[in-house]
Amino acid sequence: MKPSPMPNRVFIGLGANMGDPASNLQKALQLLEASFKTGFSVSPVYRSEPVGVKEQPWFLNQAACFYDNLRLGPTAILKILKEIEIQMGREPTVRFGPRLIDLDLLLYENWVLETGSLVVPHPRLTQRSFVLLPLLDLEPALVDPRSGTALREIWDRNRNSFSECYKA
Repeated sequence: MKPSPMPNRVFIGLGANMGDPASNLQKALQLLEASFKTGFSVSPVYRSEPVGVKEQPWFLNQAACFYDNLRLGPTAILKILKEIEIQMGREPTVRFGPRLIDLDLLLYENWVLETGSLVVPHPRLTQRSFVLLPLLDLEPALVDPRSGTALREIWDRNRNSFSECYKA
């Protein structure tokens, strides 16, 4: 994709359900700001039921948005997210299992990218209430770059089929 003359907007999903989840989200935001050397817009925190592995504590989730002023690109951003997770003590566990922190690259401007290690937009972005609601709080007019459908429309059309999620 051709580089934009303006920095690209990045949306990150944050989630935690182990230890002190609220503190874990705050710590992750501090590390994100330090790593990307920029301020963030941050959604309210949501409380959501687990998806996949049901026998675990509910999650706290939120989304953050910033501009890629350093022009790192999606692959480098993902690498930094994984480094922050490790720095905070995340260890590999069962997929969709409990975690101290989970950081996901949800959107990188309007890019559609698929590599062996990265899919943008996040492949389950339109299937998760705990992703859609915080994103819509940050930017009500967001569009899924893959389908061209407004995220608000996706939410309105499917809200009854999503897992339970509400502002904490």
